[in-house]
Amino acid sequence: MNLFCSALDFSYLCTQNLKAMKIEQQIMAAAQAAVKALYGQEVPEKMVQLQKTRSEFEGSLTLVVFPFVKMARKSPEQAGQEIGEYLVQNCEAVSKYNVVKGFLNLSISDEAWLNLLADIDKDEHFGEKQANEDSPLVMIEYSSPNTNKPLHLGHVRNNLLGWSLAQIMQANGNKVVKTNIVNDRGIHICKSMLAWLKWGNGETPESSGKKGDHLIGDYYVAFDKHYREEIKELVAQGMDEEQAKQEAPLIKEAHEMLVKWEQNDPEVRALWEKMNNWVYAGFDETYKKMGVSFDKIYYESQTYLKGKAKVEEGLAKGLFERHEDNSVWADLTNEGLDQKLLLRSDGTSVYMTQDIGTAEMRFQDYPIDKMIYVVGNEQNYHFQVLSILLDRLGFKWGKELTHFSYGMVELPNGKMKSREGTVVDADDLMQLMVDDALKTSMELGKFDDMSEAERNEIARIVGMGALKYFILKVDARKNMLFNPEESIDFNGNTGPFIQYTYARIRSILRKSEEEQGARSKEQENTSSSDISLAPKEIELIQKMSEYGAAVEQAGKDYSPSGIANYCYELTKVFNQFYHDYSILNEPDEQKKAVRLMLAKNVAKIIKNGMALLGIEVPERM
Repeated sequence: MNLFCSALDFSYLCTQNLKAMKIEQQIMAAAQAAVKALYGQEVPEKMVQLQKTRSEFEGSLTLVVFPFVKMARKSPEQAGQEIGEYLVQNCEAVSKYNVVKGFLNLSISDEAWLNLLADIDKDEHFGEKQANEDSPLVMIEYSSPNTNKPLHLGHVRNNLLGWSLAQIMQANGNKVVKTNIVNDRGIHICKSMLAWLKWGNGETPESSGKKGDHLIGDYYVAFDKHYREEIKELVAQGMDEEQAKQEAPLIKEAHEMLVKWEQNDPEVRALWEKMNNWVYAGFDETYKKMGVSFDKIYYESQTYLKGKAKVEEGLAKGLFERHEDNSVWADLTNEGLDQKLLLRSDGTSVYMTQDIGTAEMRFQDYPIDKMIYVVGNEQNYHFQVLSILLDRLGFKWGKELTHFSYGMVELPNGKMKSREGTVVDADDLMQLMVDDALKTSMELGKFDDMSEAERNEIARIVGMGALKYFILKVDARKNMLFNPEESIDFNGNTGPFIQYTYARIRSILRKSEEEQGARSKEQENTSSSDISLAPKEIELIQKMSEYGAAVEQAGKDYSPSGIANYCYELTKVFNQFYHDYSILNEPDEQKKAVRLMLAKNVAKIIKNGMALLGIEVPERM
């Protein structure tokens, strides 16, 4: 038996018999019936506009009367009065009403709110949908790192958005496959390889004590440093800068290495494989700290040849055209775009070709219904073109692919540049957040009664929660300024504020369970069916009931920020309630049980909502 139902016999709360439609559904159905009974008109559900009542008016839900005025042949106020009377008489959820011009403000009965609370309580994943065999399969691509450098702050935003979007789509009843495409080939990879051969002296992650991705990233920066010096020297000798960039010995060697890689040169391939494996081990460590993973990882070294073959197939079908220099192009002028290069004159592929090859492999591996690419907004044109090309090539989801386009992460001192080594490293950033969480919590005295192991674990949860929430609460389409100091705050719209509220509720519930065990059975059997709710209790139930709508809207909009903002709003409403009403010290057992049930379900929804953002919540702080 439910802990809080056992404290008092809410027969109407804890039985299946009065499990009703959602309050909104009841009112909408009753409003349709009212219009038919009063005015003899059948109205579709879409005409029934129900919204949350504005705070300055009495009521919880407001019915917009204007759509029915013409058929009623009465003023908005008169029509509102008649419909309001009908609802009070015929809809159990409505207890009273008031009319303000063309708006019918409805007060909901306490019993309806309590029934809704009971329904919320019965469902561990209230507001979320479960996938079944017939659910559409959504594939989501995110991360897309290069194997010449470690993950940085931009990758952090990408990974957190991709992971959260996957959880949100799953909570909307979709089957989801999370994929990653690793850019493991190309001139940039050869730059790191060449720099390691020239200046590495056999250095390895083991000998240096560095993560593999950091080690390789250092050589990418080293290449650029020496390359710039060569360009500067050639320019000093009188060469044009653009020509110098082409003639610099280092870049020529890198291109030669790329040709050897394309020709499967055994020494180059062995070096490439060894260095990439160092990077993958480093990536795996970073992904684990970040709390993200993938169901399938694709590699461009395996997809680019498939892309070339698919382009050749399209060429044979007349979908593309070959120019005099042997390059292959797609003419997109009929779509209002330009011509797009698919194969260079020497037969090598471009990024677009590789994406076509990756799509081919994915389509073979999975029966994809929807494809979502989580990639920054600088690639908007690329995905506009890719959609057209995939549609031409016969991919059923090609025309409908979604580019989840997000803004860049900016820093107070400007943009990041990988070649110059001015990026914010993902590993360093995550460690900074955890260290700051530990320091701030210690200063506030929150860890005084904890062991070192517990302090470190909670600091990890809070620090990572602060980072994730700070990034995900921002509309993904916007550029954002990242400031770590603002994210570690136990007040305001932050992850720690929500996490602390969850931990506070869990503490209340633990104390209640201790009291429950000490209470006699005679006390437990107190019963009442006459329970009145305070306005802030009603507000809390209503806010909890909106979770399903928030999840659905976040799925439609591809918007993790919608979930973040909902969790913050729910947390604020709970804290306002908790400030005004006692829970454990409430002398009335019926009221106390209701408030415990409220607290329990707020905690549940916070935990589930934050999980959609990839954020853990601690049992205590």
